Amino acid sequence: MATLGSRGATPRSSVAGLPPLRAGVALAGALAAVALAAAPAPAWAQSKASAPAESPVYRSQHHDFRVITVVEGLEHPWGMAFLPGGDILVTERPGRLRIVRGGVLDPKPVAGVPEVAAVGQGGLLDVALHPDFERNRLVYLSYSKPDPRGATTAVVRGRFEGDRLVDVEEIFEADARSDRSVHFGSRLVFDGKGHLFISIGERGVMQEAQNLANHQGTIVRLHDDGRVPADNPFVGREDARPEIYAYGIRSPQGLALHPATGELWEAEHGPRGGDEINLILPGRNYGWPVITYGINYNGQPISDITEKEGMEQPLHYWVPSIATSGLAFYTGDRFPHWKGDVFVGGLAGMHLARVRFQGTTPVEQEKLLTELGHRIRDVRSGPDGYLYLLVDAPNAPMLRLEPAGR
Repeated sequence: MATLGSRGATPRSSVAGLPPLRAGVALAGALAAVALAAAPAPAWAQSKASAPAESPVYRSQHHDFRVITVVEGLEHPWGMAFLPGGDILVTERPGRLRIVRGGVLDPKPVAGVPEVAAVGQGGLLDVALHPDFERNRLVYLSYSKPDPRGATTAVVRGRFEGDRLVDVEEIFEADARSDRSVHFGSRLVFDGKGHLFISIGERGVMQEAQNLANHQGTIVRLHDDGRVPADNPFVGREDARPEIYAYGIRSPQGLALHPATGELWEAEHGPRGGDEINLILPGRNYGWPVITYGINYNGQPISDITEKEGMEQPLHYWVPSIATSGLAFYTGDRFPHWKGDVFVGGLAGMHLARVRFQGTTPVEQEKLLTELGHRIRDVRSGPDGYLYLLVDAPNAPMLRLEPAGR
C-alpha cells in the first residue's frame, strides 16, 4: 500500500484557501443542484457521451459517480484544453492535435503542428489556450523538438482557425538537449498575470537539475510571447539562465494554479518512490537528486538524506511511487464535497489520486478508479463542472466523471 507523507523542514506561511472554499458547502451544493437542474444542458452534455442507465456506479468517500466515455480511439493522449463553446483540443504524443466536437472525435488532425521527436517519453505534450483566446485565438503547444544534438523541450504558439494552426512561431527552446528519450516535462500554465509557466524535466541526467546554467530540471517563467520577465529570480546572474523560476526538479508532469491563492503547484514523477506534490516558489531549490524519498530503479540508493537546509520539502509524497502525471484542483459544483481537492493521475499506480489539503497540509487521501486498471495521464476540472481524464494507451478513451443519479 502506498505510504503518503509530508515533510516540513522549511517553514512557510500557511496557504489559505481550502477551508474557505468549503465554507457553506451544503447550501452552495443545494443551490448548485437547483441551478443545474433548471438550466438547459450545456454543449458538453449534449453529446452522445451521456450516462447509460446501466453504467456502473463507483463509490468514494464523499460522492457516488459514473465514468462516461466521451470519445475513444486516441493514441497516447497527453494534454487537453477546453475551447469556448464546448469543443476540446487533445494532444496525442505521436504528434497530432485532435478536436473533440460535440462529443465526437474529428478524424482529421489539426494542421500546423510542428514536427516532434516521438521517441520514448517524447512527442507532442501539453496544450494551453492564451488567457485572451476568445480575442486572439492563440494556442500553445509543448513538445520534444528533434535536433541532431539531441531532442529538447520547446514551446510554440499559433492562431487557431477552424481546423488548423496558422502563423505558428516558436517562443521557447530549452537548453536541455540529450540523446536520452525521457523527462521532457512538460505542462503549460498561465498565471493570469501575463506569465506562462513551463515545466521541464532533467532529461534523465539527474545532477543537471542542480545546474542553473541550463534548463534541465526546472520550472521556467516567461511572458506570453517568450520574453523573460524582469523580476524572474535569476535575472542578472551570470551563472544562471534568466528564464528559470525554480529548479532541482526531476520529471514534472503536473502543473496547476491553486484556485484560491493563485500559487503554482506541481506534481513530480519520482524514481522508485518519492513522487511529490510541491508548492513552486520563485528561486527555490526542490532538491533533486540531493534529497529524495525514492531509490534508483536498480534498488540502489540515490541519496542518504531526505532534508537539507536551503532545499524545499514536498507538501506531499508517495512511497512506493504511483508515477504521478497530470494535476488539477477541482473547481466545479457538480461534486461539492470535492471542491478544492487535488486530483493527480497515476500511471504505474493505475488510479486517480484525490488529496485534500488544509492550507499546505495533506489531511485526506483516496484512490479512485482502481477497478479500471487505466494509466491516468491527465486530469482536468472541466468548465461544465465534471472531471475529465485522459488514459495513456495506444487506443485510449477520454473519460468524464459525473455524479450518479443526477
